[in-house]
Amino acid sequence: MDNLSVQHLSELNNLELLASQVVEGFITGMHKSPFHGFSVEFAEHRLYNKGESTRHIDWKLYAKTKKLFIKRYEEETNLRCYLIIDNSASMHYPIIKNPTLDNLSKIGFSAIASAALMELLKRQRDAVGLSVYSNEVEYYSPAKGSDRHRRMLLSKLDQLLKEDSKATTETYKVLHEISEKVHQRSLIFLFTDMFQTDKNEKELFEALRHLKYNKHEVVLFHTYDGKLEYNFDFENSPKKFVDVETGEEINLYASSVKQQYKAEVEKYFNELKMKCMQYKIEYVPVDIHKGFHQILISYLTSRKNFL
Repeated sequence: MDNLSVQHLSELNNLELLASQVVEGFITGMHKSPFHGFSVEFAEHRLYNKGESTRHIDWKLYAKTKKLFIKRYEEETNLRCYLIIDNSASMHYPIIKNPTLDNLSKIGFSAIASAALMELLKRQRDAVGLSVYSNEVEYYSPAKGSDRHRRMLLSKLDQLLKEDSKATTETYKVLHEISEKVHQRSLIFLFTDMFQTDKNEKELFEALRHLKYNKHEVVLFHTYDGKLEYNFDFENSPKKFVDVETGEEINLYASSVKQQYKAEVEKYFNELKMKCMQYKIEYVPVDIHKGFHQILISYLTSRKNFL
């Protein structure tokens, strides 16, 4: 997990500061990794060309890297990015009394990851929009690049961290609606656990394909709890399992269904991955316990593809 001093959610009230810390930690790590070029190319700098004015050289970065970089400006970027977040009841699982960066629900992880992506977009002076949905579109804001707009979106993300949801999911219906709203070619990030009460996989995959219209670059962050939702790693004692969206209940020993459960989940995940490959959608499985690094790396890779 990212090496941040902030621990408890009560200390995470300043989402903008938290996002900045996540990004700074990520960029520092990138300078030490094989992806070094990404952190330079896609942050707020470009290589200095011999003969250019030295007025905009970042001397602090030169002290760290011994290379000359120029700070980038608004006219040098033209990216439009949309963040789409599933806010259904299942995304608020697991319920955590004292959340930390190492222990977040799916919606908490998605909100902080989205704020970190917004921080990178801000540094590049790119436009960002936000959609939040459950069984309907709860919030939609078109892509803009102003500080006022960005703070409005951060406020909405902060709200997701603090509020609960009892809503069901109709991802396939809502994605069609959002797709109709995004007219200009954009880079689209979708955060969802891909669980829904009406398990019509064909319609769900068709909705994902609709997002690809108008030559959008689409990245699906398939968000899940690896320990509980994938491995079904519960104590082997009699438990009541309740569907948080339908209210359906079942009493059982976890060990009695674990093998069959894992086989079904793996089958679904693989099918989802294959459909994304078919539709040229980048599929990124995101275990919420494994940190934000994978999300930020995927952003950098996708931006390179988009441009």
